[in-house]
Amino acid sequence: MADKADKSPKAPKAARGDRKKSRETAAVAAQSVQAEANEPEVKIPARLKVRYQHEIVPKLMRELKIDNRLRVPRLEKITINMALSEARENPKILDAAAEELKQISGQKPVVTKARKAISNFKLRAGLPLGVMVTLRRERMYEFFDRLVTIALPRVRDFRGVSDKAFDGRGNYSLGLREHTIFPELNLDKVERVKGLTISVITSARSDYEGAMLLRELGMPFRGTGENRDRLRAAL
Repeated sequence: MADKADKSPKAPKAARGDRKKSRETAAVAAQSVQAEANEPEVKIPARLKVRYQHEIVPKLMRELKIDNRLRVPRLEKITINMALSEARENPKILDAAAEELKQISGQKPVVTKARKAISNFKLRAGLPLGVMVTLRRERMYEFFDRLVTIALPRVRDFRGVSDKAFDGRGNYSLGLREHTIFPELNLDKVERVKGLTISVITSARSDYEGAMLLRELGMPFRGTGENRDRLRAAL
């Protein structure tokens, strides 16, 4: 009778136990990583939004004599528009502008195009002329906070912004000549200084309410408030 084939010697029980323990540990670690991946991301609310809800809303209710908390004016959205007339001859300039606006706002912008043809300005319908981004919710509050606390004070000879740029419905527009005041940009990579327009859309029912809201949020209006008094008298 032929001898049975030799079997390889079995590993010691201690070694088999260590391998089993290692496999169990790896399985537990994998489950932990998967559980962390499935957990919803914890988002920290913008500090200006928290301040608005806890401090500014009660103050505006007293000053504007509003009984309903939901009636208090609030920010709805902020639009940032960067128009570039040079894009007619050099469309590639829009790529740099879009990247810089993305760094400033934290959101990918869209390309704006001419709506109709104007022969005197050498425009044709659909020609790309600039970039724009619309901010809402947390990004809106974060951008406004950085604008009034960091960016605007970096303007040369800054003495405040005008309080006469309201549109009659509580919305405010602000023009900046240099986008390099935002610290998010790397000045070594900026080829050309560009201007931009910032429009703050609110739920205010009048310019006076809009001015009060923006002032409490930190907008550095210049002057003694004479225009604010005029707006209040016009109600």
